[in-house]
Amino acid sequence: MTRARPQWVLPLSLVVALFLGLLPLPPVLQPLRPYWLALVVAYWVIEEPDNVGLGMAFIIGLVGDLVYGGLFGEQALRLVVMAYILQRFRARLRFFPMSQQAVAIGGLLINDRIVTAAIHLAIGEPTLPASFWLAPLSGLLLWPLVYLVLDSLRLGRWKGR
Repeated sequence: MTRARPQWVLPLSLVVALFLGLLPLPPVLQPLRPYWLALVVAYWVIEEPDNVGLGMAFIIGLVGDLVYGGLFGEQALRLVVMAYILQRFRARLRFFPMSQQAVAIGGLLINDRIVTAAIHLAIGEPTLPASFWLAPLSGLLLWPLVYLVLDSLRLGRWKGR
């Protein structure tokens, strides 16, 4: 017997992640902006692999490309790479303690930066500044909060309180 899960949590979390990515920040905090879309997609790939896989990551990435106005397909490729790695190691990652899971997500976010740098290098874009590599640190630190909030919403734990 399975519990009915709220169906609105997945699309709402993706919309919120898109808006958080657009949230204006002071210039000094811009390099620390976490890749919200990747954090939310990572959660859903880990917890709902039947609903969120490579195809969904690709579509979400294309929407992110349209919303953020970057190179079309860049975020789609980045999210597909991350989703593939997560799917490959999902069984292990799911049972890691939260601290180890956060470190693994931080590693995936660094990998995402490497993919981004490779894309920029391949198309001849100027090299990215050194501060570009700070965002995975904020993603690593925010992962436990993102995971707990999405888990509470997905499992409906917020209703009983």
